[in-house]
This record gives sequence, structure tokens and C-alpha cells, in this order.
Amino acid sequence: MSAWLPVAPCTPRSCARHTGTVRAPLPALLRLLAGCVWTLLGVACALPVRLLRAGPRTWLVRRWARGVPRAFGVRVRVRVHPYAPVTGGELVVANHISWLDVPLVAAALPGRMLAKSEVGRWPLLGRLAGLGGTLFIDRDRLLALPGAVSTVAEALRSGSRVVAFPEGSTWCGRGSGGAFRPAVFQAAIDAEASVRPVRITYRPAGAVAFVGDDPLAASLWRVVRAAGLTAEVDVLAPIPAGGHMSSSASGEPGRRGLARAAGAAVAGTGRTTTAPRAPAARGPADTPRPTAAQTAVASDRANLPRASVHH
Repeated sequence: MSAWLPVAPCTPRSCARHTGTVRAPLPALLRLLAGCVWTLLGVACALPVRLLRAGPRTWLVRRWARGVPRAFGVRVRVRVHPYAPVTGGELVVANHISWLDVPLVAAALPGRMLAKSEVGRWPLLGRLAGLGGTLFIDRDRLLALPGAVSTVAEALRSGSRVVAFPEGSTWCGRGSGGAFRPAVFQAAIDAEASVRPVRITYRPAGAVAFVGDDPLAASLWRVVRAAGLTAEVDVLAPIPAGGHMSSSASGEPGRRGLARAAGAAVAGTGRTTTAPRAPAARGPADTPRPTAAQTAVASDRANLPRASVHH
């Protein structure tokens, strides 16, 4: 069994179904074209955008990422929970349901994605991922695991935000997902970086699930045919890795306790270590403001599809 890729029981036939309103083929086709064109625009602009300063680059990446689900006809709501601004590197961890998870997280918390090495060989999208600073890892060789952890830790020490999906595979989102694998959390402990849990929920569940051997083309068509889809992104309070340097309260090795804490926060089944509330001062430009739980800018009017899309 791969140390990075556990097997989920979800299959396209049993899990990836849409029970709500369905778009007619022509509007769905227009949505598909819009989504593909917007995605390819990101590929075309990736290199010149990378040459910009950090502030404008982050703003453009967030605008593009917000536009991806919008182009495919998916509404987005982002809720930011109270937290203190984080300085230095940050490990963002989220549950994994769909290919849409990547732009959703990038719209809220842009960072360097952690991806399997095969993604780097994908046509167009692999090039886009590479230009976006994606950290590619070999998940199939256990001997490569220490090197992958070291790579992530070094990125965190340099002040980068790294985004990972520690379940190791996609799950349908209808019930409980997979447990968070502990390896990537060791990188946060080594770099003494905070861990930011992010919860992704799709309503209704089913159509967006990209599980098992589901072809990407079939998943794209299923998404654009499903009317009324909404993606909800909850950015939760960070968990300081310093409290898990040696062992958790239960005596577990630090990375396992940190993985459990982050997994419980994402699942909503436990309490996380909440950082003190910050004063009213603004954080960095690419960090959501530490206000009470709210709908963030990613759900403003500019991010919503036209009303006719959902009728």
C-alpha cells in the first residue's frame, strides 16, 4: 500500500450522482466551454503572472481561481472563522472531494500545492501546476517519503504557504471521509509552522465527486449538467505545530496527534487549538482578515454566476 495514496471505497457508479435539477445540454455545453476557456487562460498567463511582484501576483491568482468554479456554474461561499494572523510558513490542509477543491482553496488561501509527480506530466495542467510552484512528490515509493517531507518543510521554512490534501485520495463527500495521513504534518512540526484546516462542502453532494476511475471528461460533464451546485469553504482557526513537537496529550507521536486535531477540525467532530483573537490591524494582503465567522469576498456578487445559470 502506498504511504501517500490510501484507497477510498467511493466509486463513480455508487457515489457520483446528481439528484437535483439538471441543465439542458446546450446551456451545459456553454458552461463547459466557458470553464475550459477560463482554465486555459490561466495556463497562457501563468508565466507572465509569475514575473509580477507578490501582491499583484496573489491578487490575479485569487481572481483566476475564483473564476474557475464560477465558469463551470458552481456558486461559492467562503466563511472565515476568527483567528490571529500567521507569520512565516503555513500548512493548509483540506478534505478532498473533487478537482474543484484546488481552485477553491487557491481562491481563499493561495499557496504552493502538494501534488503527485504524475500531475507534472499532464498536458497543459501539468505545466500550469509547475509554473504555479507546485511541489511534486513521488507517493508510490516509501523510500521517497523522508525526502518529500524534507521538501515540504523547507518550503514552509522559507515562508511559503503549502496546500495539501492529507486524505490521500478523493472521497464522495456524502459521509465521513478518510483519515488525515500524518506524514505531511511532520513537515509542519519540523518547520515549526502553523496548520490551517479548511473544510470543503458541496451542496448537493454527488455531482462534483471525482472518485475511483472516473474519467475527467465524465466528471466535467456531470458538473456542468448539475444546476444549483454550491461549494462552501470554511477557513478554520490555525493549529500551532509547536504544541505537537514531541507527543500529543494521548501520548501519540506529534505528527499523528497533529493530524488527528486537524482532521477533527475539518470533520467538525472535535475542538482545535485556537489562536488568540488578533487586534483590528490588517494581516498580509493574501491572508483573510481575522474577523468573526463571515462570508468572505470569494462569495461577493462578482463571484456569482448569472442568475439564469441556475434556472
